[in-house]
Amino acid sequence: MHKLIKPKLVKIRSANEAKKYGIAAANLKELIKKGCNLLKVSSSKVHVCLYDDGTVLTEEYFQNVPDNTELVLLPEGQSWNGLVHEINQVLGLDRDTDLLISAAKDLLSDEQSPKRRRILGDLLWNLRDNSEVENREEDNDWFEGIDGRFKTKSAYMRYNCESRIRGYLKEVDGYMKTIPNVKAKSEYKKMVEILAEKLKAARYNGTYFDRSERDINRLCTEEGWFTCQGAFDQNNCAFLHSINPYGSRESRILFSTWNLDHLIEKKRTVIPTLAEALKGSKIADINVDYFYKLLFTRENLKLVHIVCHKKGAHELSCDSRKIYKRVRRTVK
Repeated sequence: MHKLIKPKLVKIRSANEAKKYGIAAANLKELIKKGCNLLKVSSSKVHVCLYDDGTVLTEEYFQNVPDNTELVLLPEGQSWNGLVHEINQVLGLDRDTDLLISAAKDLLSDEQSPKRRRILGDLLWNLRDNSEVENREEDNDWFEGIDGRFKTKSAYMRYNCESRIRGYLKEVDGYMKTIPNVKAKSEYKKMVEILAEKLKAARYNGTYFDRSERDINRLCTEEGWFTCQGAFDQNNCAFLHSINPYGSRESRILFSTWNLDHLIEKKRTVIPTLAEALKGSKIADINVDYFYKLLFTRENLKLVHIVCHKKGAHELSCDSRKIYKRVRRTVK
């Protein structure tokens, strides 16, 4: 007398659709036959795997899965790597952004878990991206609080960067009042004027934040995405921080907390070293380009998220071989 095998109740779906079907099957062969009929796929060379992690089912494995386990039916050539597949599907749904926003809002309206509310809130914030538009009339909300003379996002972001760099120049100029020696102060003042002229010619390096600039001149992608370059003593950002201030007003405001961090510190090291070098030398002897690059360019600046901005001493010094111009020796 054959022992009757109790059918196992499972849920099955395809890799391309989220809709699930309940199936009762006593063995894997029966499951595949019923699943193929429901999903309208050929039963030739079909396999079944777990929805959660993509583990392929054998007959023995099938007999040990609990009821209501979610499974995926896969024709030959298709694979499933679990939830990673679902995440990739969501990330690739740019064309269905409105649908995603609506779904996220519905979930958020009834969600009580603070953690899940935070995740859904972050998803909504990132989905409400309007970075593809550039002009004020196309995205008035982005320009709220911004002077009317700025007609494009790129123009304002360029100004934003210029303002930061101008602030560095102001700090260099402000150091002059700490120099007691009249002659040294006079040389220092001339140096500030030269640096100001170089910055003016470079348009205060505002190109760093301007997505309309050439790739070599900007710190962002052509879409406007900025990536944290990591703390001064790290090669990259361990947290994978990124932001697109062109996307929304909130992102633009949050971007103001990101820093252009001097690797060799501006206040602690670069400015005092410059002042010290000018004490016994004239500007003609000083390597102006070296100090200009340290103070105002990407050679000594890293764009960092506020979390990656270490405010302690960097303990890095100016290169003594580059402070002064090299003296050309003439052969007699």
